[in-house]
Amino acid sequence: MIDKKTVDLLSNISLALFRKNFFGIYHGSISSKVEHNKFIINTKEAIFDEISKSSLCQLKMNNYDYSWKLASLEADIHNSIYNQIHEAKYIACGMPPYTTAYALEHDTIEFEDYFGKTLFGKIEVYDAGDFNSWYDRNQLEITKFLKQSSNHVMVIRGVGVYVYDRDINELIKKVAILENSCRLLGIKSNFD
Repeated sequence: MIDKKTVDLLSNISLALFRKNFFGIYHGSISSKVEHNKFIINTKEAIFDEISKSSLCQLKMNNYDYSWKLASLEADIHNSIYNQIHEAKYIACGMPPYTTAYALEHDTIEFEDYFGKTLFGKIEVYDAGDFNSWYDRNQLEITKFLKQSSNHVMVIRGVGVYVYDRDINELIKKVAILENSCRLLGIKSNFD
């Protein structure tokens, strides 16, 4: 059974992230670890500006029952992150347009605005390589990268962004600053 408080939290966060273009209509994922061996994630059919109890499912980690068939395509990645990064309580995956576009042309994001520079400094852009084999490799590569990341953020060229945190407000702050800073970098490049 999914707790109403968790449903409301994920619904509100999803709507805010959808309005900021972090999520597309059907693209992205958001989850919350609710017990040491359970997490809640959106379903495959979730529309991020209308998340409700029916568009979320609770999964037992490493126990692949029927509910896994309903879950987001990124459920295995969230499962792996929760299993290997114990401070992860919330995870979001999306394709924010400015960050994704900037990462197509740059190997690192070197922030120049105050908030980006003080929060991140710089972020290495991960090259997914061959897209044809990405879904076979992504669970291992994303988890490995995030375990080594000091800022809990992974920007993947041509794929999007994964971010986790123990505090939902910190997760949202990271997403907002990352996208706004990349927007500023994009605007600045028009003046060069």
